[in-house]
Parts: sequence; C-alpha cells; structure tokens
Amino acid sequence: MITLKTMATASAIALLAALPARAQQQAPAPPPVIPYGMSISMEAAKKAMAAAEAEAAKNNWAMAIAIVDTGGHLVMLHRLDNTQIGSVRVAEGKARTSAEFRRPTKVLEDAAGSGGGVGLRYLTLGMVLAEGGVPIIADGKLIGAIGASGGASQQDAQVAKAGADAVGSTIASGSTTPTTGTSTPPATGATAPAGK
Repeated sequence: MITLKTMATASAIALLAALPARAQQQAPAPPPVIPYGMSISMEAAKKAMAAAEAEAAKNNWAMAIAIVDTGGHLVMLHRLDNTQIGSVRVAEGKARTSAEFRRPTKVLEDAAGSGGGVGLRYLTLGMVLAEGGVPIIADGKLIGAIGASGGASQQDAQVAKAGADAVGSTIASGSTTPTTGTSTPPATGATAPAGK
C-alpha cells in the first residue's frame, strides 16, 4: 500500500514539473525592442517598391506589393500584371500587421500555429497571419513595413524582404533581431505618429 502511495505522489510531482516546461514552449516571442522612428519617406518607399518589383519580375511572380508607414497607413501599392485582385488586400494587411507588431508576419503565423488561442486573439484584431510582411528598419528604428501577396508564402516573403533590404535592414523570419542592410534614414520632415 505504501508503494502505491509513493508511486502516485511521484507521478503527481513529475506531472506538475512538466507543466511549466510545456507552457514555456508555447509562449510567443516577446515584442522586439525596435522603437518606431519617423515614417518612411516617399523616396525610400519608391526604392523599396522598385527592389520588390524587380525580385518578383526576376522570378516571374505576379504579386501585389504594399508599403505602409509606422502607423500601418498605406504609402504605396502596386499590383503587377496578372496578379489576383484578392492579393491587394492581403499584401496591405501583411504590411500593416508587420508594422503594428514590429516583426515579420511569419513570427505571428508560427505563434498562431503553436496553439493556445494565440491565433484567435490576433484574428479578432484583423491581423494577417501569413508569411510575407516584413518591417523596414533604418538606423535601428522601424520606419514602415512592406507586404507582398500573390505567390506561395515563402515567395511573398522573399519579395518583401528584397524591398525592405533596399531601404534599410529587416528582421529575419522567426527572429526579433534586425539584420543590417543598406541603412538609409527617412527623409527630413517625415514625422512619427503620435504616441509611438
């Protein structure tokens, strides 16, 4: 009888010890420490768009490409020939989500896939949890984001990253740490949204 009590107690202790480890595995990455900067200038947005379009054209991918400022507001949108119309809203949603959460949408997609209701919380906010949205970072600050849609998720991300890299640095998919590109500061006179 004592052996049965001992085994039950040991099993309960082992179960309780395993629960915190499981909870830690499902926790999403903490928000990045990248501060918001001045919003992307039209000149920088044109440079990012040209690079993203070149990447899509090089690979023969029909894409919609959207660039937003630090507040997630549309700055530029191009729909390349033969791109499905639905990709326009998806590209803009990816860019907006990336700017608002200061990370690639791939990170959020992965967090939603891990369970625990994370995805439902994001979806109720109207976020787009699909790879292809990338923050644009210049001089260590987020100045906007770029989103692409029309291909497979990895293709969308490749096009968006090419655009972001043309202006500054990006955050690699699955990371919260910026990778350095050809950092170009936003134009003088650009302002950051209030409260950011």
